[in-house]
Amino acid sequence: MTLILLAILLTIMMCVFAYNLAIYALPVMVAISAAQYAWGAGAGVLLSGMAAAAAALLSIALVIVVVGFARNPVLRLAAFALFAVPAVVAGYALVHGVTKNMLDPGIGLMFLCGAGGLVIGIAAMLNLNALGESVLSR
Repeated sequence: MTLILLAILLTIMMCVFAYNLAIYALPVMVAISAAQYAWGAGAGVLLSGMAAAAAALLSIALVIVVVGFARNPVLRLAAFALFAVPAVVAGYALVHGVTKNMLDPGIGLMFLCGAGGLVIGIAAMLNLNALGESVLSR
């Protein structure tokens, strides 16, 4: 019984961790790309990690600056889409990975995964908006 509860707890913790990574899919993707580029250029582990952290923070800052200071709604929507589209794809893959063995493959699984992707994409946009308002209000 204890092992079953532990497995359920670990599954929930991994889903929360994956949800947070899916919300920040663009910075995670940029960080991984920057780390791979720095590693391939001959940098060490520490410098590659620093390049990854700097690239992730720069990608978030760039989107927040565009959303915060742009008056053109099309430009703001493009910035939100730039941040949310990778989150939607990551959310779709997350829900598909969790539920593919529970449901029969078909239209129901596709709709469930699409709904999960949309929820995570909307959560990413709301999270970015809240972060931008808290940063720019100071």
